[in-house]
Amino acid sequence: MPELPEVETTRRGVAPYLDDAVVRELIVREARLRWPIPPELPERIAGQPIRSLRRRAKYLLIGFDTGTAIIHLGMSGSLRVLTEAYPPEKHDHFDLVLTSGTRLRYRDPRRFGALLWADGDGSTHPLIAALGPEPLSDAFDAAHLAAALARTRRAVKLVIMDNHVVVGVGNIYASESLFRAGVHPERPAASLTPAETAKLADAIKATLAEAIAAGGSTLRDFVDSEGKPGYFQLNAFVYGRNDTPCRVCSTLIRQIRIGQRTSYYCPHCQR
Repeated sequence: MPELPEVETTRRGVAPYLDDAVVRELIVREARLRWPIPPELPERIAGQPIRSLRRRAKYLLIGFDTGTAIIHLGMSGSLRVLTEAYPPEKHDHFDLVLTSGTRLRYRDPRRFGALLWADGDGSTHPLIAALGPEPLSDAFDAAHLAAALARTRRAVKLVIMDNHVVVGVGNIYASESLFRAGVHPERPAASLTPAETAKLADAIKATLAEAIAAGGSTLRDFVDSEGKPGYFQLNAFVYGRNDTPCRVCSTLIRQIRIGQRTSYYCPHCQR
């Protein structure tokens, strides 16, 4: 599924168009997404001013006076900014049309995304309430990570990908963070030393910050709000580089499976 940098890149891309904006209408062409779009939603938000735009994990939260629209991009979804009413294509499932004429168009070939509604600010919605801290926030630090790792002997890669521990660390960024920290992805979580845990927390923050600056990754068919791909994967140390030399020590990168996900690591740099 899309990871934090992709969603954050989308939020930053659409934010300038939503400042002081008012919704003219919501056009729903296909309501059968991962969860059905509420049938009353077009009437609920028509004519409503947008008060805020936030991101929480993989969700975009558009705040209104009466509640919050929650958008999930799924595995292949994108939210694009259109300044004209271009004819929709096959996988364009809804348009959020503003009174300025600008529209946000949601495209999703797999229909694994969602458009939902929550009363209030959305923080108590079941999909959001149990999420862990944001990785670039002060709430995520070595102490928080150490407490999570100490509770389990699961592979450390699975723990840092758990949204109840920290949000937004998907498969690419977990592999890259573990490489930067010098930690083997199969290590039992509880086996990490305090120094290794602190290094891993710092690596997660650095990896995600770099990915956001680079516009996300090129995984699958991700594009940003302008339809452009991300470029972080081009700079990956290990992800997708099986049987190629490590950029640090020249040892061949290896590929394994952990928790049904493909993982990459350097057998010399990661212990």
